[in-house]
Amino acid sequence: MNLSRKLLPAALLAVIAAPAAHAEIAIDSIAGSDVSLEGLVQADGNWFDNDLADLNGIGNNGKDSEFELRRAEIVLKGKGPGNYEWVIGYDAKADKFLDTNVKYKLGGNGSHYLQVGQFKQPNSMEELSSTKNNDFISKSMATNTYAVARRLGAGYGFGTDDWSVTASWFGRELTRNLAHGSGYGLRGTWAPVNEKGNILHFGLAYANYDTDADTFRVRARPDADLATVRLVDAGDMTDADRVATTSLEGLWIRGPFKLQGEYYTSDIKRLANSDYTSTAGYLQGLWNLTGETWGYKGGVATTPLPDQPGSGLWQLGLRYDTIDLNDGAVEGGKMSTWTAGVNWYWRSNFKFALNYVKVDSERQGVSDDPGIVEARAQFYW
Repeated sequence: MNLSRKLLPAALLAVIAAPAAHAEIAIDSIAGSDVSLEGLVQADGNWFDNDLADLNGIGNNGKDSEFELRRAEIVLKGKGPGNYEWVIGYDAKADKFLDTNVKYKLGGNGSHYLQVGQFKQPNSMEELSSTKNNDFISKSMATNTYAVARRLGAGYGFGTDDWSVTASWFGRELTRNLAHGSGYGLRGTWAPVNEKGNILHFGLAYANYDTDADTFRVRARPDADLATVRLVDAGDMTDADRVATTSLEGLWIRGPFKLQGEYYTSDIKRLANSDYTSTAGYLQGLWNLTGETWGYKGGVATTPLPDQPGSGLWQLGLRYDTIDLNDGAVEGGKMSTWTAGVNWYWRSNFKFALNYVKVDSERQGVSDDPGIVEARAQFYW
């Protein structure tokens, strides 16, 4: 039995037995900084109805399920002194640093700031949203494949409640031997309609960065984080110089309904072959059955606490997700998925999710169309 299987029962027990807590734990005021503690524990299960590939391992291992402690995050935050804010985050499951940075609010304005350290780069509305409030258990193939997540760098942001412009320069991840490649990112957002329960948002983002040792690989899992096989894969490109990714985003909120989507096109400049372009996108809708609506901050939607903590907040969701890795001589394949899901946010600290994913993929003339059931138990504070 591996470590994940040993940790999963303990995590589930902690989720069930832990008492209700506030959204964060205030520790103390130290050197003029109000210090608080946050945490997130997620335990996942995937059950695979395989078609051709064994999504749970290389070769026919006779297993059709996988269980894992997905995240075990601990985050220390500080507000002050003055206009400074800081954060130190670590994921014990992945053994890597999360947001670890210092932010200075210019003129005391939280929407006008300078930031130094490791933080999520200004691209991908879904990636910038809080992990604990993902609409589906797995982020979209588009986000997982193209979004530049946390990197060390410096950023500048300016805006109002209705629009924002963010720019950054970034390098490698703080944790050694993870993502490399220096570059820059830009994101602009505009919400021409922005009132409680009625929001319309548009965004445009661009990321351009160097590859690590002129090598790059584009591939995607079938919207299942625990799958060990990628059904579409463009293979290692050993003459890849730079990657440039552009994304368009849209968001509409009307009372308990939310509709959002993103479309990506990514270009790889190659040194010895023709440049390579791939595309991906998703469109998803969510309905709060219990009537709550979403907030809006920093160009992303925010999930509310349940109006009735005892019965919780119930959501139904549906997503269409597609990716195309074929371009010229590169036959990386095409894949699309439908994901249906239900989320239950109970009280202030618990979330349970159940998804079903139906996959339609084709690579080099071979079709592979599995189905996947996914479940998640989550505790956060």
